[in-house]
Amino acid sequence: MLQGIRVIEFSGIGPVPFCAMLLAANGAQVTRLHRAGGSNSDFVPPANDPLRRGRHQEIELDLKSDTARATALNICRTADILLEGYRPGVMERLGLGPEEVVAVNPAIVYGRVTGFGQNGPSALNPGHDINYLAATGALHAIGSADAPPVPPLNLVADFGGGGLYAAFSVLAALHVARQTGKGRVLDIAMQDGATLQMAMTYGMHNAGYWRPSRGANLLDGGAPFYRCYDTRDGKYIAVGALEPQFFSALLRLLHLEEHAPGNHLDPSCWDRLTREFADRFRKKTRDDWANAPLASEACVTPVLDLHEAAASGRNRLLSTDGDRIVLDLSSVPPARILDHAI
Repeated sequence: MLQGIRVIEFSGIGPVPFCAMLLAANGAQVTRLHRAGGSNSDFVPPANDPLRRGRHQEIELDLKSDTARATALNICRTADILLEGYRPGVMERLGLGPEEVVAVNPAIVYGRVTGFGQNGPSALNPGHDINYLAATGALHAIGSADAPPVPPLNLVADFGGGGLYAAFSVLAALHVARQTGKGRVLDIAMQDGATLQMAMTYGMHNAGYWRPSRGANLLDGGAPFYRCYDTRDGKYIAVGALEPQFFSALLRLLHLEEHAPGNHLDPSCWDRLTREFADRFRKKTRDDWANAPLASEACVTPVLDLHEAAASGRNRLLSTDGDRIVLDLSSVPPARILDHAI
């Protein structure tokens, strides 16, 4: 879908390589530039890292030298998109900031991924996913009520608020650039991207449906029909029976029809139902529940570890090669084109 689009990726970890991976998986030609002698951006060895897949070429340059800087600018002359994830001011100090790059390529989309943005009170602060997420309200909302907030891996700010937000932003800007011949310089802050992902939660808060306590709400583990339970074998089952028909199937699965509340969305019944559900789920193994006839109708799914997820056959992008987990980006791009029109 993105054949013919040329992307320059300045090496880093997290959101920029993830964005570049998505663009490459959908057909873009991505050239990755390494900073020779710079900080190590290979957090995972390249041979084991799906984020490094699909690059057209990788070039190492000592960007502190005039010759290497000229080479980088020459590569930028024919690029459609530039991606960089350094702290504000780094690219300018290298002589590869927007002013220099736009001078040689006015139509380029210059994507700048940072934690807190290019300017503002926190712009120059170092940070990681957990720091950006802390500023949005999202981190405070994740975890149990009797423990500190739990970081959701680094999925929300790094990859959702950074990588995916960047991919959307640069392609939207490229659409405009193709029409006008003028590129854009984009300030893609992971804090902003994470904040946008909280739109529904903010809405629920404004409507009075979201309480400030963790583990007390519809989607944070407070609801008995939207949480995980431990099973007889020490594993876990995930339940997502939000709508009435799915909740009814869950009650039938657990043989608790007679315990149905008048309104399952009423928090006053949640503590009782959670105890009853937990007691029932502990009576069988995870896979017993997952394979029960009503499991799919009740939105009941086994919680798989990394290797189980890859070996299960449930995920079209994952497979195993011995102990290695293979993420398939070559034959199945992240977004499929269906064979029929809707």
